[in-house]
Amino acid sequence: MSTSTPDVLVVGAGVSGLSSAICLLDAGLTVTIYAAAPPHLTTSAVAGALWGPHLVGLDDRVTRWAGQTLDRLRELAADPAAGIRETAGLAATLDNPQAGQPQAGPPQAGQPQAGPPEPEPPGFLAGVGALRRCGPESLPRPYLSGWRYTAPVVAMPAYLDYLLGLVLGKGGELHLGRPLRDLGEAAGHCAAPVIVNCAGAGARDLVPDAALIPVRGQVVVVANPGLTEFFVGELPIRDEAVYFFPHGPTMVLGGTEHEGDASTLPDPATAARIVARCAGVEPRLAGVPVLAHRVGTRPVRPAVRLEAQQIAGRRLLIHNYGHGGAGVTLSWGCAQAVADEVARPR
Repeated sequence: MSTSTPDVLVVGAGVSGLSSAICLLDAGLTVTIYAAAPPHLTTSAVAGALWGPHLVGLDDRVTRWAGQTLDRLRELAADPAAGIRETAGLAATLDNPQAGQPQAGPPQAGQPQAGPPEPEPPGFLAGVGALRRCGPESLPRPYLSGWRYTAPVVAMPAYLDYLLGLVLGKGGELHLGRPLRDLGEAAGHCAAPVIVNCAGAGARDLVPDAALIPVRGQVVVVANPGLTEFFVGELPIRDEAVYFFPHGPTMVLGGTEHEGDASTLPDPATAARIVARCAGVEPRLAGVPVLAHRVGTRPVRPAVRLEAQQIAGRRLLIHNYGHGGAGVTLSWGCAQAVADEVARPR
């Protein structure tokens, strides 16, 4: 740890930890980050990452945090070093708005005949901006409904470098060490009056928190054959989806949502299935060179845990974890909430 005692110790160097550190530094506090892995080896580095709440409860806080983060990402996109691009794309669903609807029979004389109900866009599109609905005739099979829109797509390795550069440039420190056994050990190593827990999936053991469930995600990085738009499509299989996100010369293809699986080893059969499904949507992805395989563990719990508690010595512990598949999407909103909590009079 640092030779001087910081105002705040942040545990974890993923997108939540780095963003929280930046907001705390902007508030005039001194900050040290302690992590067992550098940013490039965190789950955040595996993310696609398209803005949109995913695998997280959509309560009022999530909506607010996601909106605040959307605004911040769009501001940061003006700096090429951030690795953020406002990108057009398509979200497609399998639902048929006419399926299961009762037959109303012939209309009565003089009454207009009602058309089929309009499908509702997925909840993760709330707040993103203008949506344009697409019918099945303009969608890849077997999708029946879709919405075109634009949203930030983030190249995570570049973005994490950018965030770490901001932390260090503002006077923050990053210290790497062995994994902590618990938060009491963190408190024993550093006398900072405030500790911020951004341990992600590691919080299950660190807190401990049995409500946090690891959900394994695997993606494949391939050479981009010239695509400029993203695609997100649901599948009838519970724990898998199909998506691809362009990042300049590369594409991130996904993916999986295997609940309770904390393995970070890529599975070759899963990777082949991911590539085949994406090529089924976009034929230009067939046969493209595979550049890398990435696996991460999403920290999913019934609700994001962002709350403060007093610990021994009148110190303050703030939890900021459990973001599911929405770590990037909620990062700046939650980081500002952490800074506000530190500033709150007690």
